[in-house]
Amino acid sequence: MEIQNLSAFISVSEKKSFSKAAEQLFITQPAVSKRISALEKELNIRLFDRIGKSVLLTEAGKTLLPSALRILAELEDSKRAIGNLNEKVGGKLSIATSHHIGLHRLPPVLRAFTRNHSEVDLDIRFMDSEEACHCVLKGEVELAIATLPENNWPQLQSQIIWHDPLDIVISTQHPQADLSQISIKQLSKIPAILPSQNTFTRELLEQALGLNQQNLNIAMETNYLETIKMMVSIGLGWSVLPVSMITPDIAIMNIKGIGFERLLGVVSHQHRTLSNAAKMLLLELEKHKS
Repeated sequence: MEIQNLSAFISVSEKKSFSKAAEQLFITQPAVSKRISALEKELNIRLFDRIGKSVLLTEAGKTLLPSALRILAELEDSKRAIGNLNEKVGGKLSIATSHHIGLHRLPPVLRAFTRNHSEVDLDIRFMDSEEACHCVLKGEVELAIATLPENNWPQLQSQIIWHDPLDIVISTQHPQADLSQISIKQLSKIPAILPSQNTFTRELLEQALGLNQQNLNIAMETNYLETIKMMVSIGLGWSVLPVSMITPDIAIMNIKGIGFERLLGVVSHQHRTLSNAAKMLLLELEKHKS
């Protein structure tokens, strides 16, 4: 079974598109189709149903996918283990990170890392923290630098790098900004601009306030904290932001007994060997702990 064919199969299953898989693999669409056809011929079964523009896994495809992911992950793990024998720090290092961390936390880390390890080819992928953790789980990246989940994920290990205090905020121009203190009941009636459901930050917020989708007055949801900050600053509602993002046009809402923080850090797979490059990045992250 050709590794390239398995890679094409995994890419098409994730992207649900031959053209998008071709872009991800840096090959042509006919080349992707050829690899899938070869795999289907070898297994003597159809792996995808092509219905109009949709590409969906067949039952056989769904059965093959976990094994294909495991085979490629084990191959990459073996390559890293062998590469580590010469103690050289080089090669490709794939990491996933959130937009917020990539903008506000990583620049000094990566500046120092690339200066000290110029032979490393960094592959940085920006995505939600939840997706970044899944990418580590599936072996698509070595490390995720992200908001850490509240509960431990099976097979993943995490290390705290930054404590990120959060505050409930509103525009200084909003009528409620003048209140010295506000109750959770009062807050629930004001339009909210919140991180999307099922994000780690949203889960933290709902736990802290004891509120959820049913008793929040949600005007908008987005995964981008910079967008949330802008919407809050022009008076469209309240939200939650890291203390480090609060500017003079945004007021902190004082809610008695409410105080919480996110934990930001690095996530790796418990059962996979880290490359020398990944180990060096972990050491650089340690230097920037706060």
